Amino acid sequence: MCRWLAYSGTPILIADLIYKPKHSLIEQSLHARLGPSTTNGDGFGVGWYADGDSPVLYRAVDPIWNDQNLREISARIQSGLLFAHIRASMGTPVQQTNCHPFRYGKWLWMHNGSIAGFQQVKRELVLAVDPDLYPFIEGSTDTEIFFFLALTFGLNEDPPLAVERAVGFIEQACRKHGIDDPVRMCVALSDGKLVWAFRYASKGEPPSLFYSTDVSTLREQHPEIPAFRTLSEETRLVVSEPLTDLAGGWNEVPASHYGVIEPGDDDLRTFIPRAE
Repeated sequence: MCRWLAYSGTPILIADLIYKPKHSLIEQSLHARLGPSTTNGDGFGVGWYADGDSPVLYRAVDPIWNDQNLREISARIQSGLLFAHIRASMGTPVQQTNCHPFRYGKWLWMHNGSIAGFQQVKRELVLAVDPDLYPFIEGSTDTEIFFFLALTFGLNEDPPLAVERAVGFIEQACRKHGIDDPVRMCVALSDGKLVWAFRYASKGEPPSLFYSTDVSTLREQHPEIPAFRTLSEETRLVVSEPLTDLAGGWNEVPASHYGVIEPGDDDLRTFIPRAE
């Protein structure tokens, strides 16, 4: 599995999120606590929004703890909306095009989880992707195909419905092949303005997912990050694992739910896959 974080709010240095928290992504890449893989060293990626509609990507196959270029640039780049992901491969090659986040147009997408029996259903899933989108698939992961299915099923018009339709299609295809527990997922996506985060499993407990709501608590829990003192009350973090051991600053996303980070009140809604 993998670990990731999504940030939305007051512009902040990327390094303040990736390196400084006690249980940062650097720490999680070596000592993850809530996933099946303790080490997440099969590449990483950071995506952020700057000027314009299209996000910027920095991805590499090195373990995140060993990339000096990331340490250098992340201490100079600020963003008010960014994704960061550390990868533990489920069998697909360790290569740059398989590192999250994935990008298409204005969209960023990253995932922790898997499609069971992916090699058995890969052809059926790929053939369902809109032919106009197919040339933009660069890697070989189930995550990227999942993303392009969501784009095919209407991500630009209704993001939650598109993800529900994509999951419904994947489950339907897998069950035709006798795969009864096909989807385990925590997905984050953004169009540069809003962030959606989904937690779901066809059966059993999905991968872990938490969100922050109380910025004042984050300030108290992370005195090592002076930048947190300047965060607006609208600032939010969504993470695979809390960035600190202390209670109070993090809320678990319920299974079969998704959240929307937007101005005003945050919203948790039920996630229901929809087969066509």
